[in-house]
This record gives sequence, C-alpha cells and structure tokens, in this order.
Amino acid sequence: MDPQPKIDYYDFGVIVISGREYRHDVVITPRGVDPDWWRIEGHRLQLADVRDYLAEEADAVVIGTGYSGMMRVDNEVVAELVKRGMQVFIERTPRAVDMYNELVSRGKRVIAFLHLTC
Repeated sequence: MDPQPKIDYYDFGVIVISGREYRHDVVITPRGVDPDWWRIEGHRLQLADVRDYLAEEADAVVIGTGYSGMMRVDNEVVAELVKRGMQVFIERTPRAVDMYNELVSRGKRVIAFLHLTC
C-alpha cells in the first residue's frame, strides 16, 4: 500500500499535498486526496458532507475549520465518527495540518476534512 499522503504546505486558500497544489477544500484519506469536496453549506460541516467517507478504515479524523476557524461542525458528525471508533480532532486549519502530519508520522490512518479559507 502506498504511504498516506503528506501535507507539504498550507496557507490561506492553498494546500500542497504530496507535491501537488490544491486551491479548493479537500479531503485526505489513507487512499489519497479528494480535491472536489463540497459541503451543503460552506461554513458548516454536516453528516451528509462526510457520509461518503464513513466506510474508510481510519484511526483518526482531523477537521480543519478554516484559516480563522469559521466552519462549524455539527455534533452529529463527531458522534458518528466516534461511534465508528475514530478519534476526532477539530482545529483551525493551520493547526489541523500539523496535527494530521503528526498522526500520519506516527503510523495512524487519518482522514482529514480541510476547509482552506475563512
């Protein structure tokens, strides 16, 4: 299996993952990057927004709420992820990026939902 993607760089509105630049919100899974992630409401993370990723085998989920932390996370999202045995970390995206890389470096399988702006 290929190693989990690593985040090389992040700043407001741009992220570089395994050498490739993205300018839209992304989801990183142990299998790769989904560069086309959209939410029903831009500054709110709902269960429907993560439903496609619930079957992923992961130890942890890192949610980046934006550069300034403007994205809210519904309680039912956290509850569902925890119910599936995943640790959940919710941070502003700069801190979430560091946390994601730290968890991956420790051999954890991680899903990251990252809002790149606001």
